[in-house]
Amino acid sequence: MGCWRLLLPPWGGARARGPRAPLQPWRQLHVPRAAGPVGALEPFPSLQRPPSRCLASSFPLPRQPVPPLAQTLERYLRSLEVLVTPEELEETRQLVQEFGAPGGEGERLQAQLERRAARMENWLSDWWVQSAYLESRLPLAVHSSPAVVLPKQDYSDWRGQLRFAAKLIAGVLDFKAKIDQQALLVEYRGGHPQCMAQYSRLFASCRLPGPKHDGLLLPPPGRRAPTFVTVVRNFQFFQLEVYNSDGTPLTVDQLHLQLQRIRGLSWKTDKEPLGVLTGDHRHTWGQAYSTLMRDRLNRESARCIQRSLFSVCLDAPVLKVSDERYPSRVAAQMLHGGGSYSNSGNRWFDKTLQFIVGEDGVCGVLYEQAVADGAPIATIIDHVLDYCKDPDTARAPMTPLPLPPKLYFYITPEIKWDIERAKRNLDILITDLDISCFTYRGFGQGLPKRWGLRPDSLFQVALQLAYFRTHGSLCATSEVVSLRRFHLGRTDAVRPAAPPVLRLARAMDAPHGQDEETLALLQAAVESQSARTEQVLAGQGIDRHLLGLKLAAIGDGQRLPGIFMDTAYAIATHCRLLTGQVASRSDCLMVYGPQVPDGYGVCYNPLDAHVNFAITAFNCCRETHAQRLAHTLQRVLDQLARLLGESPGGAGGEGGGDVEGQP
Repeated sequence: MGCWRLLLPPWGGARARGPRAPLQPWRQLHVPRAAGPVGALEPFPSLQRPPSRCLASSFPLPRQPVPPLAQTLERYLRSLEVLVTPEELEETRQLVQEFGAPGGEGERLQAQLERRAARMENWLSDWWVQSAYLESRLPLAVHSSPAVVLPKQDYSDWRGQLRFAAKLIAGVLDFKAKIDQQALLVEYRGGHPQCMAQYSRLFASCRLPGPKHDGLLLPPPGRRAPTFVTVVRNFQFFQLEVYNSDGTPLTVDQLHLQLQRIRGLSWKTDKEPLGVLTGDHRHTWGQAYSTLMRDRLNRESARCIQRSLFSVCLDAPVLKVSDERYPSRVAAQMLHGGGSYSNSGNRWFDKTLQFIVGEDGVCGVLYEQAVADGAPIATIIDHVLDYCKDPDTARAPMTPLPLPPKLYFYITPEIKWDIERAKRNLDILITDLDISCFTYRGFGQGLPKRWGLRPDSLFQVALQLAYFRTHGSLCATSEVVSLRRFHLGRTDAVRPAAPPVLRLARAMDAPHGQDEETLALLQAAVESQSARTEQVLAGQGIDRHLLGLKLAAIGDGQRLPGIFMDTAYAIATHCRLLTGQVASRSDCLMVYGPQVPDGYGVCYNPLDAHVNFAITAFNCCRETHAQRLAHTLQRVLDQLARLLGESPGGAGGEGGGDVEGQP
């Protein structure tokens, strides 16, 4: 099981010329050590060359544009109007004018980005993966990897758990077969075909820890993919072959039999929770990983987990404290495992895809973002849940299956100490996280559609209003949106905090406001948010463009331009609201941690008659409180429902006065 390292030329993308080097059995990609903070970022080829048979090959997509410099600077100043004082804004305006002056630093850096865009398939994606993910040293648990809570399944014991897990594995393999056979239909959003390249990297990929920066392990294009998954129960890992000798996937009955055998091999509960190491600070885990990999047995077991198609975590039941808090406990279970004495040891947080199946019917998905964003994950979930309702009932072959081998680790005293430290750190992080999940049943996306309003924009405005009512001001907010309409596009951010929203917030809190005036302000705020969203979706956002200009300046080794050293830039990039819509046909809910210590993470899934929300905050910050923001948001939504002529309880069949848990 040796791991070959393939050294690729810088940017194995559009500018590569000449015959390609032969592919090794696996490729392990690391970010090269930078001369400065991000000094040598360019030679990172991992995501620039899609497989030779791209799923979207028959739908050539445009390259992501570099927005005009003057346009970005103007919109940047406009985004600061509600975040800084007039005096601070005037100081920033002078810095921006200096930066964007003819022949100035801005023009030089803009020209660099345009040259980069001309020679690369996507000028931003690799930079984004490096700066946002691989260079980050924060733990993946809570801080980086999102989780999706699936609808509660109709079983309550280990027998139902194994049966559902077998159907789930079969459903994931059915989706993978569509990818392998080029049968996956190209997705459309707003009439635009989406880049499908992320799907080919979801399986058999893994993040690799490093003491200074992380790398990615990706399956090499054109090579036969692994044929096994990792199953973990009671902190013990197993290699489960999921294909027969003739290449056909195991049937549901075969998978069920193998899972029963794994359960019989994992009854001991006194094993070290080795998986908690992967949830530690990346620097600490990188050092522990080096220690762990000195032993040959550990190397083989770790590489088996890393190369597996995906992981399946068979979790113990979630402790039910109360009906009101139970949905939040389930979300926590999916996000971090519940702690070192619960199910956190059943995770390998570096793994791109982990499907969690609880013994009490709670299920979910945890995924690592360096390889893929939320939209492809939601598509897989929708497919798998549909499959589980009507699985393939093919008869199992009579050929006996081998016993799934257990993956053993040699735990030295040094590794034991690393595990104890990781347990303490993870438990502290988990204790600090505040989660509030609820379903708002006053209305769903159907109501704003009837008014000709973009549902997502309405919910973003509602979040701004709730924050304003809770904290007395607006804050820097990032709404993450997909740029998959461009070749190899990832994400950019919309800035919902804007003057029209501030005017609406003040009007709604006024004691004698008129509904007609407030309704007009609401429509103006939503339309303003929709216009900014369309700008970002068209590749004209300001966040990633400014990041590119900053990284280009860092790459030059020169002093950072004053615009990036400005207090206003620090305020604009300190997003106290990290928000996003992950729309799924299923009644699911995504959850992730805040981006900053004094902020919130808010994700929502709008359905026709209701909306699922998850709000997170850190207990260490006295200013933030997830449940308080959740209650305020519900009251704001009730008020918006009345403005739009809807009784808060009319659309959902239940009163809007109670925060209700995700079913």
